Amino acid sequence: MRKPATQHTRAANIAVSFDLDADDFSRVDRGFIAAIPDGRITDPDTGRTVWDMSRYAFIADGAPAPDTVNPSLWRQAQLNRRHGLFEVAPKCWQVRGYDISNITFIEGATGWIVIDPLTSGQCARASLELANQHLGKRPVVAVIYTHSHADHFGGVNGVTSQADVDAGRCIVIAPEGFLHEAISENIIAGPAMLRRSAYQFGPLLPPGPDAHLDAGLGKAVPHDISGLIAPTHDITHTGQEMVVDGVRIVFQMTPETEAPAEMNFFFPDFGWLCTAENCTHTMHNLVPIRGAQVRNSLAWSKYINEVIELFGDEAKLMFASHHWPRWGTDNVREFLVLQRDLYKWMHDQTMRLANKGYVPTEIAAELRLPDEFLAEGHTRGYYGDLVHNCKAVYQRYLSWYDGNPANLNKLAPSDAGRRYVELAGGADALLAKARSWFDTGEYRWVAELVNHLVFADPANTAARELQADALEQLGYQAESSTFRNAYLQGAQELRNGPVKLGGANARGRGILVAMTVEQIFDTISVRLKSEDVGGQTAVVNWIFTDVNERWVLGLSNRTLYAVPGRHDAAATVTVTTTRIDFIRVMLQETTFVDQIAAGNITLDGDPLALLTIFGNIDAFEPGFNIVEP
Repeated sequence: MRKPATQHTRAANIAVSFDLDADDFSRVDRGFIAAIPDGRITDPDTGRTVWDMSRYAFIADGAPAPDTVNPSLWRQAQLNRRHGLFEVAPKCWQVRGYDISNITFIEGATGWIVIDPLTSGQCARASLELANQHLGKRPVVAVIYTHSHADHFGGVNGVTSQADVDAGRCIVIAPEGFLHEAISENIIAGPAMLRRSAYQFGPLLPPGPDAHLDAGLGKAVPHDISGLIAPTHDITHTGQEMVVDGVRIVFQMTPETEAPAEMNFFFPDFGWLCTAENCTHTMHNLVPIRGAQVRNSLAWSKYINEVIELFGDEAKLMFASHHWPRWGTDNVREFLVLQRDLYKWMHDQTMRLANKGYVPTEIAAELRLPDEFLAEGHTRGYYGDLVHNCKAVYQRYLSWYDGNPANLNKLAPSDAGRRYVELAGGADALLAKARSWFDTGEYRWVAELVNHLVFADPANTAARELQADALEQLGYQAESSTFRNAYLQGAQELRNGPVKLGGANARGRGILVAMTVEQIFDTISVRLKSEDVGGQTAVVNWIFTDVNERWVLGLSNRTLYAVPGRHDAAATVTVTTTRIDFIRVMLQETTFVDQIAAGNITLDGDPLALLTIFGNIDAFEPGFNIVEP
């Protein structure tokens, strides 16, 4: 059961002061045309609710922040509650508030140019229907993916189809490397990222002032499965120009910024600048708390500077893949300059302190966001957070290790926990000390201290409750939506246990079916149970008929290796199949035995080598523990 804000949390939230640009509220409402009634989207085949903005009606316009919400985050949540179809400029519209991201519609000569078709096909389809209803029905003739994250391509099947793309009725444009990055970023660590995403985005928290409030970039992530259609046109270099259905677009490549493959672009005939997810109305993550490759904040700032140099004098309008636009050349430039300086400041000041010998926790304690950035909502940490971002910069240059040998090979949490409990004089003594700290509002210290007891004895109900109470108050005070979600999700699981999630394979099927053979083998390799294959070897030849590829998959020294383009004479069996049928087996939608019986997989030779490999593949539990051992 969730608890109210304590006097210390109430005092901390009352002390939050800011004087942010009130024009954000007029910007977010500018050009409003119509909304989906109640903001509710359902799957027409199953009746399942995919999106329901009505659950956030408690975030009322003009209402003061509840005691359980940081007032600055409350303001962001009010802005993100707006939903509907908005005119951005003549011939340019956005549908916002029906996904964590925006979908943008550009009127071309013969149809719609769609920028970033959301996470969910159902939400994208509903958005297209809303646009067609109020603006006139048009076919989708082009889709542009700004970057390689699923909330910007996963709903593509809601606005077009593979058949239309194959027939040339719709083209798909993306930055070079998009397909590889879109698939690979979440493959090797996919199950872990999915589990940790529950903490970052809070989808298992019920909407409410003491639970889920916002996701910083938008309201929430939809409850739907993503899909993917491969690009037909790659953007390879800055300055590349395309005429898309009569509309001129000039592109700027921005790799290693918010995504490994990302691009901004400019519409020179209209003065419109799309900054993808590189510049939105929040400080962004330099590494998301769900996990990912650390982003290059130095390069990020330089690309923003480049976009100012390239298009700043001509840009009359800036829109992005999240949040609301900016209008007017001066306002756009001011926005971009502050965004540029934010990412450079975080980079430079982190490394200044690192080169003076500060470790990540010390840097996080030392750095405070300057007034120049605190004065604007778009440079405050509603999604990213300075505490986390400075550690990401440190990690990019100096790794996770802080240089202190005492931290080089630390005990596992459960082992350390037992020793800390013993040092404290036992569980009761530790809890007594922790409760006294809780009563003084030292929630960060309580969370650190009681964490040891929870990992030493996860069945200790008093420890779980106190730890949950501490995390909850930290969540109520957090300005960052991701920190709030993580704290409150942790508190919920300490009280109720982890929720059993659906399989990661099912949720990601629409993306995983686009995997290359190499990516399939890489995924299999991290599932090999090394402890069970000591002293064993195996070599299997593969023929994938649909992609006309030959491969060798071998087991050597408890490790799998894969070789493309040839077969090995030492192989004892050759497997002939299609890439898609093999993926279906890997997704556990079917089995080797069933596919052999159906004639979709054929074996030539002794299948023992196949059994040696695939009989020792591990299964991942998507609901593994996080706040307990």
